Amino acid sequence: MLLNFNSEKPIYLQLAEAIEDNILKGIFEEDTQIISTTEISVKYKINPATAGKGVNILVDDGIIYKKRGVGMFVSPGAKKKILEKRRKSFYEGFILTLLEEASKLNISKEEIIEMIEGGNKK
Repeated sequence: MLLNFNSEKPIYLQLAEAIEDNILKGIFEEDTQIISTTEISVKYKINPATAGKGVNILVDDGIIYKKRGVGMFVSPGAKKKILEKRRKSFYEGFILTLLEEASKLNISKEEIIEMIEGGNKK
């Protein structure tokens, strides 16, 4: 996991995304234990409350779950939830913006597809 302390994105959000990335990559499989907030805070030299805030986002989203006295584990279906969440975010953050700008510039759907495929760089 890489955390960028110079980024405008808060560390706790970067941490949550990094754990999600590791789940998507298969580093953390469903129903397996993940690194504790204490280990995260020591390893990355961040405040334990910051680590906890990042992990709690994932708990709230149903990506991970806590077993009292044991640790934190990847929830069944976590990978699917992350993919759905990120696809929705991609659509709302990129595709809708792309379509809005294309409309302003009178760029057709076909032209967008050509641009994506690298055929027409108008």
